[in-house]
Amino acid sequence: MKRVIIIGATSGIGRALAALYAVEGWTVGLCGRRTSLLEELRDTLGPSVRVQPMDVADTEAARQRFLDLAAALGGVDHVIISAGTGYLDPAFPWEKERDTLMTNVAGFAVIAHAAFDLFRRQGFGHLAGISSVAAVRGGPAPVYNASKAFVSSYLQGLRCRAVSEGLPITVTDILPGFVDTAMAKGDGLFWVAPREKAARQIFNALEKRKPVVYVTRRWRMVALLLRLLPEPLYRALVCKKRENGAEAHGR
Repeated sequence: MKRVIIIGATSGIGRALAALYAVEGWTVGLCGRRTSLLEELRDTLGPSVRVQPMDVADTEAARQRFLDLAAALGGVDHVIISAGTGYLDPAFPWEKERDTLMTNVAGFAVIAHAAFDLFRRQGFGHLAGISSVAAVRGGPAPVYNASKAFVSSYLQGLRCRAVSEGLPITVTDILPGFVDTAMAKGDGLFWVAPREKAARQIFNALEKRKPVVYVTRRWRMVALLLRLLPEPLYRALVCKKRENGAEAHGR
């Protein structure tokens, strides 16, 4: 039986993936900060589910708890890192920037590194991280876009290491646009995908071992357009003044 660990499983895309993998017959390890929600998921999804409370921002403890869960499962085939945060605050406080960095950068990296190291030792594995189309360029939520750029770049680096070392490890960068989660905030959102649809597209892409996945697929066109836009036009479209002070970013 195949085994998957999902980091950040208590809400959003992570929760939808947890339900899908359980239905598909996988043994599922779930991690998240909210113990009560993890236990609720375990009770709902059945005996194939193990849970491990974890705050990825507490990096050393998170790494050990991840390894403990992997050992309890007897190894792991897939690791999906869905933990992430973002905020909307016109006051732009440093404390929230710092907290986002600790979760989206340090927290992501410690689990990605631990998973890659585990895969090297067991001789196989598939690591997937949920980045964002926001990774393509900077935007009005500076730390969010920059943190997602880090996620995509780090995953590409791990993929490069796997190739250079001749390791049978697959690494997938998942870039959602707007998905119906708490992370999709602000006015004027478009192409908002249901969580279940996003989870199914991610599941299917991982089965095909794709290196880069846009969710939904049409967001690949948006990412290409964002990369090609001249800087003045990009600023006019993305960085224009928002009267209500709201910012929006996908995930």
